[in-house]
Amino acid sequence: MAPSLYEQLIDAANMLFGHHPRTRALHAKGVWCEGTFTASAEAARLSRAAVFSGAAVPALVRFSNGGGDPEGHDGAREARGMAVKLRPAEGEEVDILATNNPAFVTRTPEDFLELLRLRAPDPRTGEVDMEALGAFLAAHPESQPVIQHGLTADPPASYATQAYRSPHAFQLVNEAGEGTWVRYRWLPEAGVHEIPYEEAQKLDRDYLRAELAERLARGPVRFELALQVAGPGDPLDDPTAIWPEERELVSAGTLAVTALVDDPERGGHIEVFDPTRVADGIELSDDPVLRARPHAYSVSAHRRLGTADPA
Repeated sequence: MAPSLYEQLIDAANMLFGHHPRTRALHAKGVWCEGTFTASAEAARLSRAAVFSGAAVPALVRFSNGGGDPEGHDGAREARGMAVKLRPAEGEEVDILATNNPAFVTRTPEDFLELLRLRAPDPRTGEVDMEALGAFLAAHPESQPVIQHGLTADPPASYATQAYRSPHAFQLVNEAGEGTWVRYRWLPEAGVHEIPYEEAQKLDRDYLRAELAERLARGPVRFELALQVAGPGDPLDDPTAIWPEERELVSAGTLAVTALVDDPERGGHIEVFDPTRVADGIELSDDPVLRARPHAYSVSAHRRLGTADPA
């Protein structure tokens, strides 16, 4: 049987970054933390989900580098991720996944597969086919903002000093059944700060983890959860579309990251962060990339556990 699209996506990521057993195909290098999220009254007005009730909700947080090399240098020019698993005492878990990219790089998972393959060096020559890659970008101008960001953005001074955005739209539904389409953002209390690329290369390979440990020793790291509200004509199913900055931002609560924790993925246990893991009061858009993610994550999870790919 031919491999599924989702198997091909994981295979392509492994071709680009190498095969690293028991690790994620992308965002392989990460730092685990715990914390607490407390929603605002405005969030409770917009959604009946338990995570937005205003009660303190335990959170598992993973900051990560976007590539697939678990031993990569923290100063690399690549996306940074913030995955948050909210676990209310009563009610359903919700996962919020975001990166410091301005959007997602392709409109469809099929385009993402093509881009991953084009970025991988030819095993015979060790060279990337720049002509083919350039042709792809010329045919997909929607991909260029993220590609340009990746080529030019300086590395972060800290995981705590990046703003993280979800490229996907979700509909929040309140007790009256009224819906509001939003995108999530995590805004750092400490502000946004980077380090010049050349300086970052001189730092320790794992400087982001060390910096975060030192920062947390002084007290919690806080992020505001901001909801960017869709305006007229804003596409709900295109993760490459950048909604105008003048759109309303609603303060939905505060995440206090309180401590580093040991990697919980051991002894046959893994944690999967899935943006389609939502609760009553939060609904998915028809974004094809969003809809594909749990299937690709399932393939990755089975491989990390050493079991067969799902059918």
